[in-house]
Amino acid sequence: MRTSRRRAREYALQALYQWQLTGYDMEAIASQMRTQKDFAHADAALFEALVHGVAREAKELEAILQPYLDRAVSKLSPIEHCILLLGAFELAHHPETPYRVVINEAVELAKTFGGTEGHKYVNGVLDRVAAQLRALEVAARGS
Repeated sequence: MRTSRRRAREYALQALYQWQLTGYDMEAIASQMRTQKDFAHADAALFEALVHGVAREAKELEAILQPYLDRAVSKLSPIEHCILLLGAFELAHHPETPYRVVINEAVELAKTFGGTEGHKYVNGVLDRVAAQLRALEVAARGS
């Protein structure tokens, strides 16, 4: 079952993908997403936080991700790039969401929207990012 939070992440991914490919204003893209038929079933507050937060902090998030990538950010598939940005943003700014949930949601997005093996790559990168950004939570989970 797709929860309102998962739907918010799906809409956020679509908005970020469109933003990344077109360079259009994020508010215009977000406004268009909000008119989608099923948007009422999404967590609107999470959607807003994700799209505007990632758009505002994209360069900083890429800097967090880069040490854990096996290639330049510019060489990532656009979908994997957006999913990794979303995951890194949630790990950095939404401590109320357990890191394992953030990673699982990103993996599910990659399975739905990404390439065949993209979910494994997303999982590996975000697992290492979580160890950096949520060191105490990860350590507590491991003990």
